[in-house]
Amino acid sequence: MAIHARSYGYTHVGKPEIARDDKEPKEALISGLVTDALTLLGAVDATVLEEDSPEYQAYVLLSLVAGQDVEPAEDSDGTDGRWRIARKVAPDRLVSTVHPQARHAHKSRSVMIDGFKGHIVAEPETGLYTNAVMTAASGPGSSDTEAGIELIASDATMQDPETEYQVLGDSAYGSGPMLEALESARHKALVKPKPLRPAVPGGYDLDDFTLDEENNTLTCLAGEVRTISAKGNVNFGAACKACPLREMCTTAKGGRKVVYYPPSRTPTRLPGPGGTIDRLGLAGGNRRLRY
Repeated sequence: MAIHARSYGYTHVGKPEIARDDKEPKEALISGLVTDALTLLGAVDATVLEEDSPEYQAYVLLSLVAGQDVEPAEDSDGTDGRWRIARKVAPDRLVSTVHPQARHAHKSRSVMIDGFKGHIVAEPETGLYTNAVMTAASGPGSSDTEAGIELIASDATMQDPETEYQVLGDSAYGSGPMLEALESARHKALVKPKPLRPAVPGGYDLDDFTLDEENNTLTCLAGEVRTISAKGNVNFGAACKACPLREMCTTAKGGRKVVYYPPSRTPTRLPGPGGTIDRLGLAGGNRRLRY
């Protein structure tokens, strides 16, 4: 470090002491840190490092951190040592060097998650947790559907083949793959349906289309008929261009597209007061992490 990394005092504890609202010192710090990292990486022969060794892991970690959030400064190709924070978000972005598996995610436009999500299965009558799994906040295996399928399949309290377990969950667990998994396991889905959101505020939603199950077709309000694909996709495409109902149906240049789930994959609406749920609540949460 003393030989190859000289742009910053790395013995300093805490965040760099600079005026963060001043562009020049901030860009100078970023350029120095990235240059030091690239210099260190260039001084190491990665081919001699064992893949599972701490040295190799540190090398890979530094490579990721030094490259994922920066880009050459304006009018620079990076060879002059000038860098800036990238105007983008890197795919599968590493957010913590302490917890490399942690990820960044948006639960909504205003609610962000950094770290991990906890998914649980609970028996409603007793409140006892019967299964749990921790996943990264985003990425493969982290969605509510993927975690929910794994949790239910591995829950030791739901293995009686003669019992039709009722599965309660919110609309995040109402996806096609989740409902298919419940049907295959002979469980009854009591999952809150996702609200129907028309493409145009106050316009037509999926309930306004006519389904012909016998002929596997879907008809829009203008009378256009389309065949439902094997994956449930319906594209009205060019028919929407001159349609007099277009303004109340879609804003898409390519016309209205619909994804249809067969009745067997449609969630059962939750029972009203006094209804009995035999099994299972799924919940997601996250915890703080160190950077």
